[in-house]
Amino acid sequence: MDLTFGADHEAFRTEARAWLTTHVPPERLPSLDTAAGFEAHQAWEATLFADRWSVVSWPVEYGGRGVGIMEWLVFEEEYYRARAPKRVSQNGIFLLGPTLLEYGTAEQKVRFLPPMAAGEEIWCQGWSEPDAGSDLAAIRSRAVRTTSGDGWLLSGQKTWASRGAFAQWCFGIFRTDPEAERHRGLTYFLVALDSPGVTVRPIPQIDGETGFAEIFFDNVEVPDSQVLGAEGSGWSVAMSTAGSERGLSLRSPARYTEAAARLIELFDQRGAPAAAADAVARAYIDAQAYKLQTYWTASKVARGHTVGPEASCNKIFWSETDLAIHEAALALLGSEAELLDAGFSGEWLDGYLFALAGPIYAGTNEIQRNVVAERMLGLPRS
Repeated sequence: MDLTFGADHEAFRTEARAWLTTHVPPERLPSLDTAAGFEAHQAWEATLFADRWSVVSWPVEYGGRGVGIMEWLVFEEEYYRARAPKRVSQNGIFLLGPTLLEYGTAEQKVRFLPPMAAGEEIWCQGWSEPDAGSDLAAIRSRAVRTTSGDGWLLSGQKTWASRGAFAQWCFGIFRTDPEAERHRGLTYFLVALDSPGVTVRPIPQIDGETGFAEIFFDNVEVPDSQVLGAEGSGWSVAMSTAGSERGLSLRSPARYTEAAARLIELFDQRGAPAAAADAVARAYIDAQAYKLQTYWTASKVARGHTVGPEASCNKIFWSETDLAIHEAALALLGSEAELLDAGFSGEWLDGYLFALAGPIYAGTNEIQRNVVAERMLGLPRS
């Protein structure tokens, strides 16, 4: 196995590093979970898009550079090394975007992908419902045909919609055939949140900021042109999105290797006791292991393979590695770690609070362990 990048990859890295060095804001942007921060992050997405850095692996006609998955991983390494802003458009470009490229019509791709890449339209997820969190197949939100027959009326409630407080669009599945089996009779919709009948209520996070929302649909009319995939095929389309969320797209290894490198620096700066070394070393090793495993998976994808149930393994590993890195950092910081607005220390606490959600979102780790047990190891269902 050759774990080195080729000359073309390194040339791409040099170009990306030079651009980021010139353009990354010198100061951290306000939190994207505030109105001002959301707007500032949208402006950053526009800056990325202007020079075709927002979605490097997308086709050129939709704003990308048409490069491969390995170049995307290289760009992610440079992006996190440069400490560039968080991606407010991640639900669109990392989750819905790949699904649109796979299932979307030509008209849908032209309509939705460029403004998504430019940060002009930010998307939120419409997955979970009050009685259907980890069990997505148990959703009750419904869609019925309009009397004209060329659209749908959506009713119901979605909750924990990431980026929902300020987003312009929502993607999610609704039950279009209540008589069908649980995983059938579902259809995938793209919904403008300024549509009549939509009500968005922000949900404060643990830090008080509104990173989520609950969304109510009261006979919201959606045309057939905003159905992604075939009617009734929503489960398979949604699983494509979930595969991106749990697999390669949402959490590149650079996120963790850079955090682990900063953890090593913190360990050196603090003159920490040897007893803390084990947790620091383990966090660093796990971040490197995830990086190598991701490169292995990406090399298979580049040869035409698809990411299957092993995406659940990825999700378990990256979420628990993220938490372990931040727990080790807080242990090194001691009482200083309790100060959210304490600059360097506050970044670690902010990251830790977000990492706590990792084992829950993108499918709880308990559910993902069931997937690994049944679909990868062939164990019987209990």
